[in-house]
Amino acid sequence: MHLRYLLSFCYILISGLASAQKPVQESTGFYQFLSDDPNQKAFFSDRKGVVAKNGIVASAHPEASKVGIAILKAGGNAVDAAVAVQYALAVVHPSAGNLGGGGFLVLRDKSGKSFSIDFREKAPAKSHADMYLDKDKNVIPDASTLGRLASGVPGSVAGMAEAHAKYGKLPWKQLLQPAIDLAMNGVIQTQREARALNAVKKDVVRLNPGTKYFLNPTGKDWAEGDLLIQKDLGKVLKRIQKKGRDGFYKGKIARRIVKDMNANGEGIISKKDLADYNAQWRETISETYKGYKIITMAPPSSGGIALVQLMRLTEPYPLRKWGWHSDSTVQVMIEAERRVYADRAKFLGDPDFVKVPQETLMSKDYLAKRWTDFDWNKASDSKNISGGAVPGYESLETTHFSVVDKEGNAVSLTTTLNGGYGSRVVIKGGGFFMNNEMDDFSIKAGAPNMYGLIGNKANAIAPGKRMLSSMTPTIVEKDGTLFMVVGTPGGSTIITAVYQTILNVLEHGMSMQQSVNALKFHHQWLPDMTTFEANAFSAGTIKKLQDKGFKLEQQRNTIGRMDCILVLPDGTLEGGSDPRGDDTSIGY
Repeated sequence: MHLRYLLSFCYILISGLASAQKPVQESTGFYQFLSDDPNQKAFFSDRKGVVAKNGIVASAHPEASKVGIAILKAGGNAVDAAVAVQYALAVVHPSAGNLGGGGFLVLRDKSGKSFSIDFREKAPAKSHADMYLDKDKNVIPDASTLGRLASGVPGSVAGMAEAHAKYGKLPWKQLLQPAIDLAMNGVIQTQREARALNAVKKDVVRLNPGTKYFLNPTGKDWAEGDLLIQKDLGKVLKRIQKKGRDGFYKGKIARRIVKDMNANGEGIISKKDLADYNAQWRETISETYKGYKIITMAPPSSGGIALVQLMRLTEPYPLRKWGWHSDSTVQVMIEAERRVYADRAKFLGDPDFVKVPQETLMSKDYLAKRWTDFDWNKASDSKNISGGAVPGYESLETTHFSVVDKEGNAVSLTTTLNGGYGSRVVIKGGGFFMNNEMDDFSIKAGAPNMYGLIGNKANAIAPGKRMLSSMTPTIVEKDGTLFMVVGTPGGSTIITAVYQTILNVLEHGMSMQQSVNALKFHHQWLPDMTTFEANAFSAGTIKKLQDKGFKLEQQRNTIGRMDCILVLPDGTLEGGSDPRGDDTSIGY
């Protein structure tokens, strides 16, 4: 490291120590939070974690978690349970669970070896860089988010087939049956699921003329307790059960997808696009933070590199001493997020198409250089922050689940359609939604996507290319043993929510459920605004940050829907599922 960068970094650290608040007091392993407001609450709710000895499944829906636990009890391993949960979520949580989307799986087996599968969607062969621009090179509104042109080639079925082929223990047929039963017999709607289906009704009717899919057969709005039966989806699942991935990517289902996607000349997915799709094994990112090993997803997920950058930028600072959401803690975290998201926009894309300077971006020398313009006295201006200099060179409606089995195998899996219910196109005769992942490409350099994220050439559209993602499925080791499994949906907020959840445990002594419950905030470089959940910051913290020029905005919606698992000191497991949704941890 150059001496001037080292001196600068040390100066920042010393200045931070001088400006920090009083140290927190440790109490029964949990760090109290210093605040100018003694009535401030740190948590979204007081939900308690689920503790179990033999295994835990934490997912977005109670029925999916039940399916996963049943598979574990039947002798399946974590991969078997993950496959079954993925298909169950396609039935019970159609806004994000899917057959028509994609995602990432990170696996740490009982021996400590880690692997990952990239089953992210691909751009169709007929796609091109300017496909969402008009003749004047302006972005065509909604073209990349709604309708048949918005979809990439789906990867979820291929990803599950790939995982099972290499690591599955139980028969494929057995893993599909629970989802088939849920589709054919029906699933009782929760209040949230019913409300979401009602909200999407207008688009579903408009984009799928004459459809009856996802409409209440009574003609009324959906209500809590109503039964949603999906016979056509059940039949698709039966074909996948019988024929594996070929039951989806070839034959009858493939023909239906192509026919529907190309209705009225709108879409561009072909039979060859489907037949040629492959899930890709990727080497995991494995880096350290204060003796912990962070195992996470490599590109085309931006999450892994960004998470490591965030952890390393904050590693020198005494966050535990300063306290949770003190002004010093929050300032360091916001400034780290600002720089990391700027790097994301400049450098990250599909590594099969662009050279991603992965090792450089995560190196301590590079990150020290990124930090030289940090100033304790004032907020940085995002207009003056760009992606760093390297020589040579996502939906809020995603879903995540975590599984640990009794042998210590762990799976962290995040999957998505991108926006809620994806492109809002339902495959006729199939009964499942297609994704709108094409919006995750940079459809025009400097133009924001649906989450406000800015992209550049590294993430430009190209045939067969996988679009950049924020999904961050992550596993943490301590002293060579499994410690934590973590992940969340949340579009562009995924990375920062995972980052905060890990720090809440490692730095602030929270339990898994407390860390999930904890209120959160987010900054993504552009727009230059820190959004936060109601009550996440005390009045004093807000004033101190605003006095330094930080722009803060309370968010109407919540941030993240975490489903995580922590290994406790005695070897038992604690599941932490988010009270912000229907998320449920079940153990045995």
